[in-house]
Amino acid sequence: MLVLSRQKDESIMIGDDVKITIVDVRGDKVRLGITAPKNIPVHRIEVYEAIQREKIEKKAKQQ
Repeated sequence: MLVLSRQKDESIMIGDDVKITIVDVRGDKVRLGITAPKNIPVHRIEVYEAIQREKIEKKAKQQ
């Protein structure tokens, strides 16, 4: 895991197409702005995991 320090309004790039910007820092919360092409899904991890579970359940029902 790469760990970077950033301050408000600073960004990092992932590849050539994904930009993550620190929008706000309040206490122990950080707000991120993510700019990515529409073909790259961006989800909070709990949403991503729910989507993956649904895919597995749907696949199991089809078999």
